Amino acid sequence: MANNNCSLKIINAGALHRVIGNCIELFLSKNPRITLEMEVVGSREGAKRLLSGDKYDIVALADQALFAELLVPEQVDNYFVFATDQIVIGYDRFSKGSKEIRPENWADILLQPEVRFARSDHNLDPCGYRALMVWQLAEKFYNRPGLSNELEKACIPYTTYPKSMDLAGALLEGKVDYAFLYSSEAKQLGFPYINLPSKINLSNPAHADYYDQASISVESKIPGKNIIIHGKPIEFAVGLVKTTQNPELAQAFIDLLAGPEGHAILEECGLIPC
Repeated sequence: MANNNCSLKIINAGALHRVIGNCIELFLSKNPRITLEMEVVGSREGAKRLLSGDKYDIVALADQALFAELLVPEQVDNYFVFATDQIVIGYDRFSKGSKEIRPENWADILLQPEVRFARSDHNLDPCGYRALMVWQLAEKFYNRPGLSNELEKACIPYTTYPKSMDLAGALLEGKVDYAFLYSSEAKQLGFPYINLPSKINLSNPAHADYYDQASISVESKIPGKNIIIHGKPIEFAVGLVKTTQNPELAQAFIDLLAGPEGHAILEECGLIPC
């Protein structure tokens, strides 16, 4: 590749940590003189850092809607969806109620007084607002009025966990019994998990209209102002930052992520390539 004495800086969702890390290793094996730096944050936080003037070459987020809402056209010209996922409930063999929890009774187990469960910060991380959407959809799906509010009141404060990988770490350390995560994260870390019905797990484009019934208020790009976002199928997306000094090199990395080798890495990490 031309101009091998270059550097790239990537900002990406915590849920993509292993995917991007593995792609970096592969890219560097082909371009050993390049410097690659990765910064891992919650996706809304990552978009806000670009808006605040922080410099990156590539941005990979856990929600493609963030590009249209926050980054296009000022920060990024184009972006594309490269993978999908679903929300699951991760746990550990030592989690309270782990012997009894099932896809049919998960809400009852989580609402037991001694059980600790958590989600990530909805203002920083799509996994956090997606967990809230799952609760709203579950209330409709199971015909249990008030379920969403019950879960929100019983949940360990979200401010403790800026992104889903922080929450996964808390589950690993036994600080929580259950965590609302992406299935890819649960698979990567070896957690058992509860699969939720496709009508509430945000995985199936066929249920897009049903997902749209869920809505969450989050901080907008204007300080002090909130916007309402609606439930959508989970889609991970990547884009080239307009201010990059190395557009050809950055595009080559994106091409790797989107190509056969990247697809193999995505599948290995539990995501579904697009």
